[in-house]
Amino acid sequence: MYCIRKINKNKWIKILKFAVLIIIIKMKRKLLPIIAIAIASLLVVSCYTGTKKLRDKSKAKNVVHINRHVMTKAEQASLLPEDVLQEFKNGNQRFNSGNVTQRDHSEEIRKAVTGGQFPKAIVLSCVDSRVPVEDVFDQGLGDVFVGRVAGNFVNTDLLGSMEFACKVSGAKLIIVMGHQHCGAIKGAIDDVHLGNITAMLKSIKPAIEMSQSFAGDKSSKNEEYIKTVNKNNIRNAVSQIRVKSDILKDMEDKGEIKIVGAYYSLLTGKLEFVE
Repeated sequence: MYCIRKINKNKWIKILKFAVLIIIIKMKRKLLPIIAIAIASLLVVSCYTGTKKLRDKSKAKNVVHINRHVMTKAEQASLLPEDVLQEFKNGNQRFNSGNVTQRDHSEEIRKAVTGGQFPKAIVLSCVDSRVPVEDVFDQGLGDVFVGRVAGNFVNTDLLGSMEFACKVSGAKLIIVMGHQHCGAIKGAIDDVHLGNITAMLKSIKPAIEMSQSFAGDKSSKNEEYIKTVNKNNIRNAVSQIRVKSDILKDMEDKGEIKIVGAYYSLLTGKLEFVE
């Protein structure tokens, strides 16, 4: 017994393996298919169990709430302008973090919005394809009116659209949103003359006049100057809404709506609200 104990564990394993091999050979390999099947079965079960656990963990991590809600008239009427503004700010934070709401755009939801629309806000934005307005604020079908024009300036058509959105359809918030690297702003700075673009850019020229106190290179090559003109263009648009629309000015004075300006960064996805 003493000699047997002296044999280490690894040697015992080798001896047992050798013994099993001899038995298998002596039995003319009759057991070999059975052993192979048993081993294969164990491997399949093991792989399935491991894969299932990983799949279950993945499902647990990716469980998200899919928004199937469509704004109703009663819900819109109960909203306060300050609450809508805060919701849009929160939506931009979700957009910026990548934690956007998963939305249902199925036929059922599309049918639901055919019964009417009760948006919370209207956003005046540039036509720039890099600024997806609904996504920037993490809003869904029927949540927001969107008006677009290169340079996000105010004209009669857009004022009428805003009056329709707020006075007729009940929206509680107007946002004028400019953005980083705006070609229309650069074009106005460079005094571009090209077809109808020339006349369009005249609507942005007041922002250049408002930026005369800028200390530095006043050209489209200076990003800080472009941003200064851009923000002044937003301020001018907000001011023009109040000056040129008695309806919207009256609604704002009564606290029925808010009118604000915002500057969107293409790089960060964040909004900077402009006073």
